[in-house]
Amino acid sequence: MDFKENKAIYLQIADRICDEILIDQYKEEERIPSVREYAGIVEVNANTTMRSYDYLQSQNIIFNKRGIGYFVSPGAKELILSLRRETFLKDEVEYFFKQLHTLNISIEDLSKMYQDYLKNLN
Repeated sequence: MDFKENKAIYLQIADRICDEILIDQYKEEERIPSVREYAGIVEVNANTTMRSYDYLQSQNIIFNKRGIGYFVSPGAKELILSLRRETFLKDEVEYFFKQLHTLNISIEDLSKMYQDYLKNLN
């Protein structure tokens, strides 16, 4: 896994696991790889992966069945989407609007760019 320097590695791993949940690689109430297995997959120290699992557990995205392993929590997909929307709206959109203002981009210009973007998706 290629890591970015602007975000803690354990959070990047947590994001990857969330992505895997969103694409149904791991379904709700299904077991995910052990800490050691996942550390091998992403090629990091098991302690870093454990920190990711602890973080995801604190967010109620995964849960631990003692002696059995970690599982995807019921409702995890909806929770991940909700948390990501909240973060996006708080951080990304605010920065985006600030840039629109700084660069003097009108709502009409933005609307045209967005329409062009949507046309190119198909």
